[in-house]
Amino acid sequence: MNKKIIFFIVLIIAAFLSWNFYYKKDSSTATPAKRPRNSSVAVETAPVQKTTIRDTGTFSGTLLPDSQFIVAPKISGRLEKIFVDIGDRVSRGKLIAHLDDDEFVQQVEQAKAELDVAKANIEENLSTLSLAQREYDRAKALRGKKIVSESELDVAEAQYKAKEAKEKVLIAQSAQKEAALKAATVRLEYTRIRASWENGKEYRVVGERFVDQGAMLKSNDPIVSIISINPLTAVIHVIERDYPRIKIGQQAVITTDAFPNKTFNGTIQRISPILKESSRQAQVQIMASNPRWLLKPGMFVRVEIEFAMHTGATVVPISSLVKRDDSQGVFLIDRETMKARFIPLKLGIINGDHAEVVSPPLSGLVVTMGQHLLEDGTPVLLPGEQKEPSPGKKESSKADNYKG
Repeated sequence: MNKKIIFFIVLIIAAFLSWNFYYKKDSSTATPAKRPRNSSVAVETAPVQKTTIRDTGTFSGTLLPDSQFIVAPKISGRLEKIFVDIGDRVSRGKLIAHLDDDEFVQQVEQAKAELDVAKANIEENLSTLSLAQREYDRAKALRGKKIVSESELDVAEAQYKAKEAKEKVLIAQSAQKEAALKAATVRLEYTRIRASWENGKEYRVVGERFVDQGAMLKSNDPIVSIISINPLTAVIHVIERDYPRIKIGQQAVITTDAFPNKTFNGTIQRISPILKESSRQAQVQIMASNPRWLLKPGMFVRVEIEFAMHTGATVVPISSLVKRDDSQGVFLIDRETMKARFIPLKLGIINGDHAEVVSPPLSGLVVTMGQHLLEDGTPVLLPGEQKEPSPGKKESSKADNYKG
C-alpha cells in the first residue's frame, strides 16, 4: 500500500517538473516576439491639438443651510395655535404660534387697574397738597404780623412738607405701576411667537416642526426651525496636496444626482485654517447660488473647482503617453519615413483624457494605440495605408513636426 502511494507521489512530481520545463521553454522562445526587420507596426493615431485646458479638482460634499435658527417661546404655556408647517415660506416677523394668553391678559388688566389707582391717588394728594401750601403761606403772612405763634407756623409747614413728600411717593408708585403694566404687556406679547432675523433674504422656509397644537411648553422649548436655503453652503474637505491651491473667491461648479442635467454656481467663501489630525483634511465652505430653491440642505453634491486655465495649450491624448528609459513621452509619426519617433515630454495640466505639453514644441500625429510594440525608429502603418516605406528611403533623425 505504501509503495503505491510513493509511486503516485513520484509520478505527480515528475509530471509537474516536465510541465514546468516545457512551459519555460515555450515562454522563452515566445517572448519577446521577433518581428521581421523593417516590418511595420499597425497603429492608431490622434493629432496634437491647440486648445484650452483647465486644471480642476472634484470634491464630494454636503449642502447645509446658509443660516438656521430655532423658534422657541420665552415663557411657559400651552400651545394654543401653530400657524406654519414643514416647507412653508415665512417672512421676517411672521406669526408662527400662539400660546394660551388668558392668564397674561388678566395680568395686563390688573396692572392697568393698579396704575389707574396710583394716578387717582396722585390727583387726590395734589388737592390736599395745594390746600396745605395755602395754609402754610397764610401762616407765614400772619406770623409776619405777629398774629399767629411760631409753633402754629411750624405745624403748617410740617403739614405742607408731608403732603409734598407723599406726592413724590405717589408719583414713584405710579411709575412703578406703569412699569408693571409694560412688563405684563410684554409677557402678553410673548404669547405671540414670531420668526425674526436681522440680515439676509426677506423669506425663509420652515425646516422642521417639533411640537403639535395643545402641547405644554417650557421656556426655550423648540417649536420649529427656520432655515435659509438661498444661498446654501456646500461643505467639502480637501487634502494637504490640494489645500495650497484653494483660494477664497475661486469659482466652483456644483452638481447633484437629484438634478443630473443641471449645474449650480458657487464661490469659495471660507477656508478652515486647521487640518484635522485624524483625516489630514481641511473644511472648505462654498456659497452655492440657489435662486429657484431646487437644492436642499443635506443633499450630496460634487464640487468642481478650477485651479488654473491655459488657453492655446498644446494638448495630447492621455492614451498616447508611454514610458521609455524612465522618460515619459509620446511616439510622434515621422510622415517622411513613416517611422515612430519617441519624444520625451514635460507635462503640465492633466485633465480627463488630455494632457498639456509644456515642452518641447509639438505638432503632428501621436500614436494612441499600438505604442507598446514600438521603439524609437520603428516603422509604422497607419489605418488605410497599406504601403510600407521604401527600405532605401533616407530616414530623418527626428519626426518632421517635432520642433525640438
